[in-house]
Amino acid sequence: MQLKPVSLDVIAEAREEAHAVLATLMARLAPGEHVVRLGVDMEGQERPLSAVLPITVEGDGGAEDLVGAEPKYLDNFAFLLTCGLAQTLCSGVMYLHSPGADGGPATVRAWHLCWGALNECSAVEAAELLGEYVPGDFVDAFGVHAAEDGDEGDEGEAVYPPVAYTVL
Repeated sequence: MQLKPVSLDVIAEAREEAHAVLATLMARLAPGEHVVRLGVDMEGQERPLSAVLPITVEGDGGAEDLVGAEPKYLDNFAFLLTCGLAQTLCSGVMYLHSPGADGGPATVRAWHLCWGALNECSAVEAAELLGEYVPGDFVDAFGVHAAEDGDEGDEGEAVYPPVAYTVL
């Protein structure tokens, strides 16, 4: 496999965005055991590359919840997402499998990776992409990208919520 050359600036920007995506995702999780999966198809490769990130959220759904992920899974996931965001000819899908409310079926949210951005999928789009492979109730995904330049509160640096520093 031969990847298109990418400048160090593009890689650094993609790495920051990957961490911002993960921080946004983790901040929106309800208590329970979640699994985030990412598949990235790069030009010239036979099969997509994939990464899995199990995330545990303990608490009552408030700001003090403890969010935990094993560093090796977090690092691998962030690396693959960085590659997908930096290589604009890549495509892929990221999806979140979360426990259902009150013991009901699991919920599934999906994002489509295209041209260096993760675009949220509607429940219908997610079901079309993943329905035959992933069990659960499909729901609309939320936006995961960092705020645009000039938006209030954008400090240009991805920082995980303080509760996300728990190591399992």
